[in-house]
Amino acid sequence: GTSEEVTPPVQQCFMIPKKEINVVSDMAKWKRSQAYADYMGFILTLNEGVRGKKLTCEYKVSEPIEKLVALLNTLDRWIDETPPVDQPSRFGNKAFRTWYAKLDQEAEKLVATVIPKHLADAAPEVAVYLKESVGNSTRIDYGTGHEAAFAAFLCCLCKIGVLRVDDQMAIVFKVFNRYLEVMRKLQKTYRMEPAGSQGVWGLDDFQFLPFIWGSSQLIDHPSLEPRHFVDEKVVNENHKDFMFLECILFITEMKTGPFAEHSNQLWNISAVPSWSKVNQGLIRMYKAECLEKFPVIQHFKFGSLLPIQPVTS
Repeated sequence: GTSEEVTPPVQQCFMIPKKEINVVSDMAKWKRSQAYADYMGFILTLNEGVRGKKLTCEYKVSEPIEKLVALLNTLDRWIDETPPVDQPSRFGNKAFRTWYAKLDQEAEKLVATVIPKHLADAAPEVAVYLKESVGNSTRIDYGTGHEAAFAAFLCCLCKIGVLRVDDQMAIVFKVFNRYLEVMRKLQKTYRMEPAGSQGVWGLDDFQFLPFIWGSSQLIDHPSLEPRHFVDEKVVNENHKDFMFLECILFITEMKTGPFAEHSNQLWNISAVPSWSKVNQGLIRMYKAECLEKFPVIQHFKFGSLLPIQPVTS
């Protein structure tokens, strides 16, 4: 086989004491870090892995993938068990704090169900990213920084060898897609605010990665072009196959008024001639608007798996 099929031996994780999991204070340091290189490498590898593939296509589903889906199903069940409370303000239902407290308490146990026993030492560090990935319990908001924490959670599972090269499609189509469903349910149930309230200026109030990977899925599609995603009929007929269209469907369910007004950036993207151009543009935009913006990255955690030290190789 090719060299990239060789999975590196699992490195022993040397766990960092809690106090040493630090947050970023210097953007230049972050961009030069091993964590940034590993994170972007992970995003781009998955971007290639799903290129031209439908959500409904055949792909391998390993045991760790099944366990991750079960973990997300547990989070989903907890939403059903924690209904919103009556309160005067419309947004930011306080029941989210009850739901989050449960995750905060159980996160390490949940992660331990996914990680084999000989890697149990990694669970506390990996669990940090899981807890960060569902929104902020003080502000009851959710945004692209939380989404990045979930991608970092999956990246860490790859680094310790739980997820492998041949899990790529399942990571996006099965695990990340299930994560999106659970996040949409959280957003709807607890009326969560968009973090940083990007609204019209961002791509979407809550997500970014499904637009990157979703546009990659559509590269070289025989009939669907970027201009088609603002067509309601096209979205209704194809959303089960393509993550990008699933996102558009969710936006149109949640927002009223003309698409060009409530989602201006996406409207502009529909004028781009090809999906590969859309994909490249979104990757550039993700780096500039998410990963290089202090409010998004200020809460990003660094440890032994995603170190703040400068890139070595």
